[in-house]
Amino acid sequence: MNQKIKSLRPFIGSKDFAESRAFYTDLGFEENILEPKLSVFKKGEFAFYLQDYYAKEWVENTMLFLEVENTDLFWDELVSLKLNEKYDSIKLVPTRTMDWGKECFMIDPAGILWHFGEFFNK
Repeated sequence: MNQKIKSLRPFIGSKDFAESRAFYTDLGFEENILEPKLSVFKKGEFAFYLQDYYAKEWVENTMLFLEVENTDLFWDELVSLKLNEKYDSIKLVPTRTMDWGKECFMIDPAGILWHFGEFFNK
């Protein structure tokens, strides 16, 4: 294929659409409402679609990996947002170091697992 790929935007679900919209806004993403039950959330060149749709098996098996420049600094910023005080259903897991790099984790209000990490060698 010769066409340049411009972006990859996953679709994720939400258990409570209003809560998830507020959560991702609090996380620092900019929301653009596309339809009453569909928004795109952007931060820089990165974007994903949030749907007002919940299928437990699908949502609870969704994982996203967001590569960051510095996982330790990202973790500090994530904790400083105090999201776990506002959203009872989320979970944050501190940075850990593996052979390939570092990562920390967040489970969003619907149960989606986010990996935030950096690679030592690409």
